[in-house]
Amino acid sequence: MSSLLLTCEHGGNSHPVWLDPAFKGHEDVLKSHRGYDIGALDLFNALAPLAMASMGNVLSRLCIEFNRSENHPRLFSEFTKNLPAERKQELLGQYRNYRGAVEKLVKDRIRSGGEVVHVAVHSFTPVLDGKKRTMDAGLLYDPSRAAEKTFCAAWRKAILQERPELRVRMNQPYKGISDGFPTALRRKFPKHYIGVELEVNQRFAPGNRMDPGMLLVMRSSLAAVLEGGW
Repeated sequence: MSSLLLTCEHGGNSHPVWLDPAFKGHEDVLKSHRGYDIGALDLFNALAPLAMASMGNVLSRLCIEFNRSENHPRLFSEFTKNLPAERKQELLGQYRNYRGAVEKLVKDRIRSGGEVVHVAVHSFTPVLDGKKRTMDAGLLYDPSRAAEKTFCAAWRKAILQERPELRVRMNQPYKGISDGFPTALRRKFPKHYIGVELEVNQRFAPGNRMDPGMLLVMRSSLAAVLEGGW
């Protein structure tokens, strides 16, 4: 039986007080899409009742990037890459605790004979580098993994059955095989793990509150897919 695991790697833009000097004069960046995924935590909380377990992070990605591998060159941002080693270790501790806890949830579920469907909840800026992104939502997966492809196709179909006007794209605005948390977990759990990233356009989240209609369609469509065995 499949169990849903939800995560939200960029749910907030908080930072330790000792990083105040690093962000002085850059407070607007912290509040922008660079600081966190606007509306993602709201969406994550709406989907959480469907899950066997859920874990969210509210430390800004500008402190440390929870959705990147530890050896990624941009694990630390321009604001934190030159921190003293002990401060970097403090941020790494939070990163490792979060990812380790999620990994343990997956491992325990698989060991008990189950299968994990992991949905990582994200949002994306409507305009990046001057280019407008026209999709409303994206479902990211590894095309080489048949179960992930089948799950995302079923979820997209369920969304469009309720809201046919929505533009839901597969592996947009990012590739599902890019360096991310689900990508890392696929390597550790080649079987019984399905990793999907949900991306919703931030135009649906003014003031960091996700549009109620989008919350409803994402929750009801996901519930329908899980209940239907996709």
